[in-house]
Amino acid sequence: METIANKVTEAEAVSKFLPGEKILTLKRHGNGHINDTFFLETDRDRYILQRINHEIFKDPQKLMENIYAITTHLKKAIRKNGGDENRESLTVIKTSDDKLLYEDADGGFWRMYLFIKDAVCLEKVEKPEDFYESALAFGNFQRMLSDFDPKILHETIPDFHNTPKRYDDFEKAVALDKLGRAANVSKEIEFVRSHREEMGLGEKLLREGKLPLRVTHNDTKLNNIMMDKKTGKGITIIDLDTVMPGLAIYDFGDSIRFGANTAAEDETDLSKVSLDLGLFRVYAEGFIKGAAGGLTDEEIKMLPYGAKNMTMECGMRFLTDHLLGDTYFKIHRENHNLDRARDQFALVADMEAKWDEMQEIIEKIMRDQKEKIYA
Repeated sequence: METIANKVTEAEAVSKFLPGEKILTLKRHGNGHINDTFFLETDRDRYILQRINHEIFKDPQKLMENIYAITTHLKKAIRKNGGDENRESLTVIKTSDDKLLYEDADGGFWRMYLFIKDAVCLEKVEKPEDFYESALAFGNFQRMLSDFDPKILHETIPDFHNTPKRYDDFEKAVALDKLGRAANVSKEIEFVRSHREEMGLGEKLLREGKLPLRVTHNDTKLNNIMMDKKTGKGITIIDLDTVMPGLAIYDFGDSIRFGANTAAEDETDLSKVSLDLGLFRVYAEGFIKGAAGGLTDEEIKMLPYGAKNMTMECGMRFLTDHLLGDTYFKIHRENHNLDRARDQFALVADMEAKWDEMQEIIEKIMRDQKEKIYA
């Protein structure tokens, strides 16, 4: 239950962004696990108000500088294409003194966006078309930002998808064996170690200049896209807190890891876990079409690797957290993070069994795309 003190703080935050506007509705909104989100309706318009979790995001000012730079660039591209910039991109509302954030007396950081009307977020893939639309939207995100210099962005969470660094953290957790759990997960530890060399391939190709540094979203789940209520089309990419420099293949890969798994992320019956090749194909088609030339041939060829590596990295992170005593990911039962790790490793194993088919799907899409270009 919200306290009166919290209610006063929220209303106070509103007054810093929208002085003089009458509040008609102010209530909690959505089911996010990191920031506190509120729906706000005034006598003029509707908005989203958020209190940023600065325990996770240590520098909210830099975070908002990223978001403002990205959305400003996106709006220019949308206007050029004749679109609706307030519907197809997040709109940052500044404070009355032209700041991106309001810091309250308790050290809380607040921000505000214009509310996107007649749109919804889907929590899971109900039909292949949903997955295709999400792929199209994230591919389009890549295309519109392909001429944006990612080096000017701040790292809001340093080394977020630095897989070699994640591997080092894993080995430290094994060596520490804080709770004496390592002996019971020797099979899983060996699975991670057997994939060590290939887990650094993306970063190696980046250093060699064979993969370009991109603006990446880094949380490409289906529920981070606003879908039009009437048409079901993807409208807006939201939750830009983890937008940083990175590899486009990892944005693609995280979507596949989450959306093309035939089982839930924490399924304990591993016989249910597999890669749905139909959904993999659907997503790849949408992502490549949405990018519309915004990706290099090498990036497209590496999309299967992106899917496998993000699944491997995520499983490794779950196992690391299990070894450390479940300090990062929230758990709801005993060995929950271990179950999650095993699920991801089972998905990796199935990807390896279907590796030739995954590559053939991507190669066919590339051929079809080039035939259309030169037809």
